Amino acid sequence: MKFDVILIGGGLSSLVCGIRLQKAGRRCLMVSAGQNALHFSSGAFGLLGSLPDGTAVQYPLEAIPSLPAGHPYAKIGVGKIAEYAAMAPGFFESCGVHLVAAAPAAAAAPAGPATVAAVTPGAADDLGAPDAAGVAVPASAGPGAAPAAADPVLRSVRNGYRFTATGTMKPAWLAMSEVAFFPTEEALRDSDGAPVESALIVNFAGFLDFNARFIAEGLEKNGIRCRLETVRIDDVERLRKNPSEMRSVNIARVMTREQNWKGFAYQVKELMKGEDMVVLPEVFGLGGELIPQWLSEMIPAKVTYVGTMPPSVCGIRTQMRLKEAFESAGGTFLLGDEVLDPEVEDGRVLCVRTSNLGSMRLVADSYVLASGNLFGNGLTAAPGEFREPVFGLDVDYPQDRSDWYDPDFFAKQNYIGVGVKTDGAFHPYIAGRVVENLYVAGSEVGGCNSLAEGSGAGVAIMTAFKVADGILGRQEPANA
Repeated sequence: MKFDVILIGGGLSSLVCGIRLQKAGRRCLMVSAGQNALHFSSGAFGLLGSLPDGTAVQYPLEAIPSLPAGHPYAKIGVGKIAEYAAMAPGFFESCGVHLVAAAPAAAAAPAGPATVAAVTPGAADDLGAPDAAGVAVPASAGPGAAPAAADPVLRSVRNGYRFTATGTMKPAWLAMSEVAFFPTEEALRDSDGAPVESALIVNFAGFLDFNARFIAEGLEKNGIRCRLETVRIDDVERLRKNPSEMRSVNIARVMTREQNWKGFAYQVKELMKGEDMVVLPEVFGLGGELIPQWLSEMIPAKVTYVGTMPPSVCGIRTQMRLKEAFESAGGTFLLGDEVLDPEVEDGRVLCVRTSNLGSMRLVADSYVLASGNLFGNGLTAAPGEFREPVFGLDVDYPQDRSDWYDPDFFAKQNYIGVGVKTDGAFHPYIAGRVVENLYVAGSEVGGCNSLAEGSGAGVAIMTAFKVADGILGRQEPANA
């Protein structure tokens, strides 16, 4: 069976890449084993929250020139990252995923050729040498710091802050419309723009995957008075009879019924005592954003949604929307299958097979590996080495096993940064030789510790766009 492109993995990076390729006229096959990182998503996408040394980043594009040469962003280049960041909200909107930004990516400069023109060599006196994409960057750009004269393009992306399930604030680039997302770490404001002084945190009785006390402690550190309340909905109470059923997705399913979400809103209104903000668990809107919007209209305060323990309702919804967009564009999606037994000869992949299709040869001009890192079994670990299990690709990791991890659980863990070695176009290597028609995207790419940097979704999206453009042969500026 012949395709233009075969993508291995069904997560964020593979879906973004596949949608872009399919809409450009390529015939794509995507093979997905099942669950992926989107099912554990916070509902927000990070581009770059901190540098490898821990320095906090407010403007990600300004910080990219200071990243190590092997970092995926350094390989793509700040000019391309700026273009991709500008087009990303529109791309996701076209797939039915509405995202909001702390500062709209295109607010300071338009997407496409005009963006590049703003930072091409000679465009301004304070621009230095070109980056990996041939785009000049400020000579004074340092670790997370603003250049002497802030470039509007490099300031077109600014980190906002999402409120986490543990009551802390984490930097993020984009967030789904219902997620608690704020312009600064301190700026908690109500629906009228006034500072939030009090909050009502509402949970379902018996729902243990939403820790209201943690959230209250975090808000109280910001000087916000909190009250905790619970509500009871008959259909949710039935779920409590089996503890394994009292999960976010199961609650979300019963809360799609009009009498349930309306009853929930009425109970919350009765519980309120003039609070500026109401905090709810992210268990609404499995099929779309309308129910969260209706709840926000019915409850007389700023309504924010905070993530629960996995699975993530908004993450699953995003995966469903992206999969639908891929298939609507004509792509073929194999769910519950895995790629095995590839044939590689003279630096090229000739074909692959899958577990379910047996001996059938699947042939393509190009192949994309985006099956995740250790979390998604895209990499495996043995006592003395890390392996990429499908193609046997070269993996970059510390040779001394003691350097893989830090005994302090909360410290930076080096094994998170283990990934496949790639060249500047994200072609991998086998025994030091480039595989010319194979690309690697997403968290499987080495060169960064996405957990420590807060760059997981950003790396997934940016490498997906870059790989898609490489397959399409595009060297010109990206278009939305």
